Amino acid sequence: MSFDTRIDRRFAALKTEGRAALVTFVTAGDPDIETSSKILAGLPAAGADVIELGMPFSDPMADGPAIQAASLRALKAGQTMRKTLAMVKDFRKVDDVTPIVLMGYYNPIYVFPGEAFLAEAKAAGVDGLIVVDVPPEADDELCLPAMKHGLNFIRLATPTTDAKRLPAVLKNTSGFLYYVSIAGITGTAAPDASAVHQQVKRIKQSTALPVAVGFGVKTPQQAKAIAAGADGVVVGSALVGEIEKSLTSEGRATARTAPAVLDLVKSLASALRKT
Repeated sequence: MSFDTRIDRRFAALKTEGRAALVTFVTAGDPDIETSSKILAGLPAAGADVIELGMPFSDPMADGPAIQAASLRALKAGQTMRKTLAMVKDFRKVDDVTPIVLMGYYNPIYVFPGEAFLAEAKAAGVDGLIVVDVPPEADDELCLPAMKHGLNFIRLATPTTDAKRLPAVLKNTSGFLYYVSIAGITGTAAPDASAVHQQVKRIKQSTALPVAVGFGVKTPQQAKAIAAGADGVVVGSALVGEIEKSLTSEGRATARTAPAVLDLVKSLASALRKT
């Protein structure tokens, strides 16, 4: 099933430009909905090419401490799936071109329930989903229904995704493939650029999809090094870390919270745009 989404158009445009995409991850509602909405609205102008918006969940098992803490802050501040979809809808009133991917776990989608979630996500202006705990063996559960709604379903491949497993991972993936540069949880180690480039090259022998690399990319220098051999670079924990550092001792947002995140995005974007 093929369809044209903002994600497809953005990666095609960047290919023409000859540079990798900067894919930014923030958790919806972190540290509160007002600040989170301000960050979301500011990401495109700061240089984000694709936005991953985390769906807060109480048990984010694949995430490291920074993103786990972000999820808990958002939930504590009252973030819900409906509020997350409303954030996307508001964003679309001023930006109809920047792709938004919702990323997270199946439980909050399942209890929504799923079919209503897909319809409302599409209507709000969501372009794709990354749901880390739904394997290819369960494609009938969420992936295929998402595709019917015109949503890209983006899968993760890891250093342990071998030649035998890769076809299953790629089968119904669309938009892009997210390559996890290190084994383990998010934001806990630095990736080896040359090893990552070899893995991306191997994967691209089996797919025409763009490959974006994430987990462990924190600095403009790292982003530039990874981008040299990938179609996109995903930065999440470092941005969420900027939020955390800017908060008061009670965990509340300050005047520095949104600018701190957007300043880091600007420096990352600048590194990817330098030839």
